[in-house]
Amino acid sequence: MPTVTKTAMLPQNKPVRMAVTIGIAVVTLVLLVLAAKWLRTLPAVEGFLAAYPGHSELPEDAPVGLPAWLGWQHFLNAFFILLIIRTGWLVRTTARPKAHWTRNNKGLIRTKNPPQKISLDLWFHLTLDALWVLNGAVFIVLLLATGQWMRIVPTSWDVVPNAVSAALQYASLDWPTENGWINYNALQVLAYFTTVFIAAPLALVTGLRMSPAWPKQAEKLNRIYPVEAARAVHFPVMLYFVLFVIVHVFLVFATGALRNLNHMYAARDDGGWAGFWLFAASAVVMAAAWFLARPLFLRPIASLMGKVSK
Repeated sequence: MPTVTKTAMLPQNKPVRMAVTIGIAVVTLVLLVLAAKWLRTLPAVEGFLAAYPGHSELPEDAPVGLPAWLGWQHFLNAFFILLIIRTGWLVRTTARPKAHWTRNNKGLIRTKNPPQKISLDLWFHLTLDALWVLNGAVFIVLLLATGQWMRIVPTSWDVVPNAVSAALQYASLDWPTENGWINYNALQVLAYFTTVFIAAPLALVTGLRMSPAWPKQAEKLNRIYPVEAARAVHFPVMLYFVLFVIVHVFLVFATGALRNLNHMYAARDDGGWAGFWLFAASAVVMAAAWFLARPLFLRPIASLMGKVSK
């Protein structure tokens, strides 16, 4: 009698496992909503929500509104993050890359040891990383110079109970109604703070450790900061960014799309269509970049900085 191996069963079981996982997720969400709605019927919980409505008060000198530079910064960050996640996934999952790249040891970047051959996907990933870090540095400088940091950095410990309040409001489907033009709710503040000041630096320091630019001969440094530790953190950080983007996009469209898109792209607080059309144009650019991010189109650019080979 033929034996059915576990490997042979995997393709047939995969759709079933996915369906079961989705079913469990849906049931869990329904139970979460019902539990949150029940909690909100309790007088003590209603008193808590009244005391902590979901947002902290901003400092008196905090700026009102969103400047135009945040619009193009938002687009550039979204553009780079999309392609960084894509190329990072390709680097992680592609066993046999279609092309490789070797840096020419000339110009501004020269090293004593010969350059290392890397996949074209990794070259593109590292190039995007460098541009993302440069854009991030500009973002931080502008954030500090204009006072916009006060909108995404917690300035009071009451951000914690207010974040719990906002989470309960979201879970009960009675969502916070703060106007993001004036102030973010506490859960948004913590999410933006985590993304800008924790997740992004973690992605940078772990990615740098894993990159070919890291000094392989620095034995003491490598013992203190082994590459395995960087890998253990880098991938979960990528998953965090994926989750953040999904939730962020969902809430933008579910809580007043036109007004939110105007805040993010058009630097205006109204329900017009300007922000939507700017967003649509940026989405077209990102879709085109996704399509063009393949060896056929990357080779000519990569060849300007090194040798491309199969």
